[in-house]
Amino acid sequence: LNQVSATLAFQRTTSPIRLAEPHWEYSSKTHGVSGLLTLGDTVISVLNEQASEEILKVEQKYNKLRQPFFQKRSELIAKIPNFWVTTFVNHPQVSALLGEEDEEALHYLTRVEVTEFEDIKSGYRIDFYFDENPYFENKVLSKEFHLNESGDPSSKSTEIKWKAGKDLTKRSSQTQNKASRKRQHEEPESFFTWFTDHSDAGADELGEVIKDDIWPNPLQYYLVPDMEDEEGEGEEDDDDEEEEGLEDIDEEGDEDEVEGEEEDDDDDEEGEEAEVRISIEFMKSF
Repeated sequence: LNQVSATLAFQRTTSPIRLAEPHWEYSSKTHGVSGLLTLGDTVISVLNEQASEEILKVEQKYNKLRQPFFQKRSELIAKIPNFWVTTFVNHPQVSALLGEEDEEALHYLTRVEVTEFEDIKSGYRIDFYFDENPYFENKVLSKEFHLNESGDPSSKSTEIKWKAGKDLTKRSSQTQNKASRKRQHEEPESFFTWFTDHSDAGADELGEVIKDDIWPNPLQYYLVPDMEDEEGEGEEDDDDEEEEGLEDIDEEGDEDEVEGEEEDDDDDEEGEEAEVRISIEFMKSF
């Protein structure tokens, strides 16, 4: 027992002292947090910048690849009467900006093109192509959005050369003044005032809607009423089936009305066939 006690006493006196070890561990944790912060401010930031540059290159690449398909799509749209005015009227946000005369003017709109600048992040341009019309002389109206190196947004647009007495922006203002005096429902500002409004280029909702929502797939808005009609026809068919056998059908109806209904059915069938052709052509082009 004396020998064991002596051995334990020797081990206690020769073992390293660990009193300072907890302090060393705390200090390491503190330096570790500081190191992580430094790493986040440097390496991770550099990686994020590199990722942004790579993403930009990919977007530039695919923007170029899309151009032939957008061109083909524009050629197909040009064959469809009133495509763009119908698309704008059916879009919930754009339609809120359209007065009756705006719609009349947009019936002459034949083509819309959205072009992002080569480096993409610096801005984009929207071009509107018009046929000869009674409102203005321009064949093309454009609006550009720019972002300079310091990140400040700006915009510029084509000056509209209105024909005498046809300036819709002034007419809209006069209409609103009269309406306010008579406490009537005010017409929206003319769609064409958008070309002269450069007050807040960084928050241009109409430009963003056209670029990001309408331009990628305008067909979805062009076909909106037809889709709703199909749903309504389906509900009517269900009602007719429920009423079958409950009422006698008068087979001695007016022959002229029957012929008119047959013509309407033919028109509906032609419209549906046109929809299918349009959809197929669009899908082929992409």
